[in-house]
Amino acid sequence: MIKSKYFWTQHALRKMKFYQLSESRVRRVIKSPLRIEEGIAYGTIAVMQPSSYKVRNNQKTWSQEIWVMYQIASPKPSIDKKSKEKGKGQSKIVSSGDKLIKIISAWRYPGKTNPGRKLPPEVINEIEEALNSL
Repeated sequence: MIKSKYFWTQHALRKMKFYQLSESRVRRVIKSPLRIEEGIAYGTIAVMQPSSYKVRNNQKTWSQEIWVMYQIASPKPSIDKKSKEKGKGQSKIVSSGDKLIKIISAWRYPGKTNPGRKLPPEVINEIEEALNSL
């Protein structure tokens, strides 16, 4: 079984269905955002990518944005079922060092938003490192 680096909340899945966003589109927004900001919920990151854009007078312009709010978390340790099944008494706890991206919400914004509160460069570097390890 292949374990995903992404955890999708029920809220995010419902919003994706409502706004007709696929999982691959949401992952693409996370991997290559046009803008990265601090999320409105504590410890979250909000990323934006235009749904499509046109070039006018050598400037990109768009009329709709796709936003994703997520959180980078360490996955919970899991119990190794093989050692438990063999009757060895105690089960072995396996911990994965990989980061887990918990997708909290995704939505379309009908318009162009103004930039808000940017993340500090240290946090952006940490996010890029976590995404590169995927």
